[in-house]
Amino acid sequence: MSKTSTKGIWKVISASSMGTMIEWYDFYIFGSLAVVISTKFFPSDNPTAAFLSTLATFAAGFVVRPFGALFFGRLGDIIGRKYTFMATLLLMGGSTFLIGCIPSYETIGFLAPLLVLILRLLQGLALGGEYGGAATYVAEHAPAGEKGYWTSWIQTTATVGLFISLMVILVTKNILSAEDFDNWGWRVPFWVSIVMVGVSYLIRKNMDESPVFAKAKKEGTTSTNPLKESFGNRYNLKFVLLALFGATMGQGVVWYTGQFYAMSFMKMVMNVDSSQVDGLLGIALLIGTPFFIVFGWLSDKVGRKYIMMLGMLLAILSYRSIYKEMYNTTNVSYKTEIVEKTTQKIETTKNNDIITTISKTFTDGTSYTEKKTDFANKKESQSTMSIKINSEDEWKLIFWVFIQVLFVTMVYGPIAAFLVEMFPTKIRYTSMSLPYHVGNGIFGGLLPAISTYFVTHAKANGKPEFYLDGLWYPIIIASVCFVIGMVYIDNKNKTNHL
Repeated sequence: MSKTSTKGIWKVISASSMGTMIEWYDFYIFGSLAVVISTKFFPSDNPTAAFLSTLATFAAGFVVRPFGALFFGRLGDIIGRKYTFMATLLLMGGSTFLIGCIPSYETIGFLAPLLVLILRLLQGLALGGEYGGAATYVAEHAPAGEKGYWTSWIQTTATVGLFISLMVILVTKNILSAEDFDNWGWRVPFWVSIVMVGVSYLIRKNMDESPVFAKAKKEGTTSTNPLKESFGNRYNLKFVLLALFGATMGQGVVWYTGQFYAMSFMKMVMNVDSSQVDGLLGIALLIGTPFFIVFGWLSDKVGRKYIMMLGMLLAILSYRSIYKEMYNTTNVSYKTEIVEKTTQKIETTKNNDIITTISKTFTDGTSYTEKKTDFANKKESQSTMSIKINSEDEWKLIFWVFIQVLFVTMVYGPIAAFLVEMFPTKIRYTSMSLPYHVGNGIFGGLLPAISTYFVTHAKANGKPEFYLDGLWYPIIIASVCFVIGMVYIDNKNKTNHL
C-alpha cells in the first residue's frame, strides 16, 4: 500500500471513527447515568422499578435500531454513504442534547419519561443508520486483503465512546459537589455532546463519497429498491439470516455482557461505589481497546470465523466463574469488620421518615455504608448500600472486566469486515445493517434489562447464587449462535464483492 493511499484511508478512518465514536458516546451517556436518571425521570417511590424502567427505556433505543438500519440503509444504497451518515450524526446529537434539557418527573410528571422515550427512539433510529454507513465507507476505501485491519478501527469506536462517556461523567463529578451533580450536573455530559457533534459534522462535510459506490452510481448499477433486493431475494436473505443467527446475535450479547452488564452488575448487585466502577471500567476498556485492531488484523490472516467463534466459546465457558470471582471480591461476609469503627446515625425527616445510616470499616480497607429509610406514611422501608473497595480489589475487578473486554474484541473486531464482505455493493448498506442491528440492538440491547430482572427475581426467591442468574441469557444466546456459526459459516474471507 502506497504512502498516498495510506494517508487517504487514514483521513477516511479519522472522519468515520470520530463521528461514530460520538454517536456511541451519545448513546452510552444514558446507560452510564442510568442509576441517576432513574431518580429524575421516573417515580421515586420504588427505586428498583424506576431502575428497571430506565433500563427498559435504554433498551427501547436498541430495539428500534433495525428500523433505522432499514430506513437509513435504503437511503445509503440509493443516494450514497456520505450524506446518509451525516444525517444520522445530526439526529443523534440533537436527541442527546435535548435529553439533557428535559425537566424532571417532579416538575412535569409522566411527560418526562414519555419525552425521554421518544428521544431514545430517535437515538436508536440514528445509530441504526450510522454504523453500517461508517463500516461500509471504510471497507470500500480499504485495500484488498486488509479489510479486517482497517475496519477494526471503526470497531474501537463503541468502546472508546463508552470510555469517554465515563471520563466526562467522572470529571463532572469531581468538579461539582455531590449535591450539584445530583441536582443538575448529570445533565452536563448530555450538553457536551452537541459541541463534539458540531466538530464531527464539519469534518464529515468535507469527505468524498466512497469510490466503490461512486463508480457504481456512475455506471448506473446502484439499486432502485434495496429493501426488495436485500430481503425479497431468497439467496441474499439466506446470508442476512446467517449473519444474524451465526454471528451478530452472539457477538451482541458478548459485547453487552463484557461492558454494560459488567458495569450495572458492579453498581447494582455488588453495590460498589459508582465513581469507583466508572474508573476501573475505564481502565479495563483502555487496556483492552487495542485488541480490536489486533484481532481485526489477525482475521485478515487466518479468517474471521474462528476468531469470532473462539471469543464466543470462551465467554460461554467462563462467564459464571468470572462473575462469581467478581462478586466474592466485594462480599463483606468474607471480610473482617473493625467493630470499634462501626457507627450508626439516625435522622428524622420533615415527613417523619426515619433514616438510619450504618457505616462499617474492614481490616482490608474496604468501607461499607448502608442507608435504611423507614417511611412513616407507608409502613415500609427502603435500603441502599454502597461499598468502597481497596486498591487491590479494584485491580482484581479491572482484571476480570479486561478478560471480558478481550472476549468482546475477539467477536467484535473482525465483524465489520465479515458483514461487508457478505453482500454486493448495491445493497451492502441495507443488507449488513439489519443483521448487525438486530443482533446488537435486540439480542444485545435487551440484555441489561433481562439479566437484571433475572437477578432481582432470583434474589427475591432466596437463591444463594442469585447474582449468577442474569448470565443465563447471554450464555444461551451465544451458545446457539456458536453452533450455527461453526456449522454454516465459511472461514474464507470473501473479496469478490469489494
